[in-house]
Amino acid sequence: MAARVAILAPFTPPSVRGNAVTVARIARGLSERGVALRVWDLSVREEAAVAAEVEAYRPALVHAFHAHRTGRLALALARRLEVPLVVTFTGTDANHDLFDAERAPVVRRVLEGAACLTVFHASIGERVAAVLPDLRARLVVVPQSVGLVTGEPFDLRSRWPLPPGIVSFVLPAGIRPVKNPMLPLAPLGRLATRFPEIRLIYAGPLLDPDSGEALLRGLSSLPWARHIGTVPHAQMASLLSQSDVVLNCSLSEGGMANSVLEALAAGRAVLASDIEGNRSLVDDGITGLLFRDGAELELRAAQLARDPKLRDRLGRAGRELVAQQYPLSREIDGYRDVYRPLIPVPA
Repeated sequence: MAARVAILAPFTPPSVRGNAVTVARIARGLSERGVALRVWDLSVREEAAVAAEVEAYRPALVHAFHAHRTGRLALALARRLEVPLVVTFTGTDANHDLFDAERAPVVRRVLEGAACLTVFHASIGERVAAVLPDLRARLVVVPQSVGLVTGEPFDLRSRWPLPPGIVSFVLPAGIRPVKNPMLPLAPLGRLATRFPEIRLIYAGPLLDPDSGEALLRGLSSLPWARHIGTVPHAQMASLLSQSDVVLNCSLSEGGMANSVLEALAAGRAVLASDIEGNRSLVDDGITGLLFRDGAELELRAAQLARDPKLRDRLGRAGRELVAQQYPLSREIDGYRDVYRPLIPVPA
C-alpha cells in the first residue's frame, strides 16, 4: 500500500480564498502523480471529528497548510501517530502570527515540532529564520504555480452592465484588512474625474465584517466602482479576460499571491503594492507596475489607463514569466521532493 498523506487545510473549495485555491491545486497535482492523500478542511469540520478521521486513515505523514490555523492539531496528530509533520507557510502565519504575542507561542511550538517547513519564496524563509534561526536547515522553498481553469464563462454584465470603451481595474480578493481594500478608492477617484472611462471592480467575499461594511459604505456613492461579490474560481479566468488591469493592494503576502500569479498567467497588466510578496513576481516596469502609496498608485494607474500598449506589453511579459518559471510540474515536484526523505512516494 502506498504511504498516505493527511493534508490539513484552513479552507478548501468551494471557498475562493487563496489557501483553498493553493491546497486544491497541490492536492490535485500530487494525486495525479500517484501520491495517496486525503484533505481535511478545518473551517467546516470540528477538530475532534477531523482528529478521529485522520487517526483512522493512518497516514505516514501529516502536512499542515498555515502554521497557526492548522498547525496545532497537525502537530498533535503527528506526535500521536508517530509520523513526520510538514508545515507550509501561506501568508499571515509568517507575516503576522509569528510576531503576535498571543499566537506566536503556538506557532513556534508547531514549527519546532515539524520535520520540514516549506515557504513559497525565499523572502518568507528569511523572515522565519530571522526569528527562529535554528529552523533554517529545515526550510525549503517551493514556489507556487497557477491552476487557472479556463472555459467556464463569467457573466459580468449580470452583476454590473458596463458601457463599451471602459478601462477596468479589478481587485480580486477576499475583503479583509490585510488586503487593504480601501486604498484605491481615493487615488482612482481622483483619476476618474480625468479619465471617466475608469471602472473599479472588487471581486471577492466579505471576509471581515468591519472591512466589508467600510468598503460597501465607501462604494455607495461612487458610480465608477462596485463590489460584484464572490466569483467562483472556475470563472476567474473569464473575469480576468474581461479586465484591463489587476490590482493587488495587500499589506503582506505569503511570498506569492495567487491573484497576481493568475493575472500574470492570464496576460493582464498588474498594478501591485511594493511589498516582498509582490516583488517576488512583479519586476517593476517589466512584468507589472509597483506602487508604495496612494500617490504612486494614482500615477501608475494613470499610465495604464491611457496606454493600452503598455498594458499589452506588461501582460505578455507576465504570461511568459509564469510559463517559464512557475509551471505546475515544478510545484508538484517540489512537494514530492519534500516528502521523499520522510516517506516513500512514487518516482
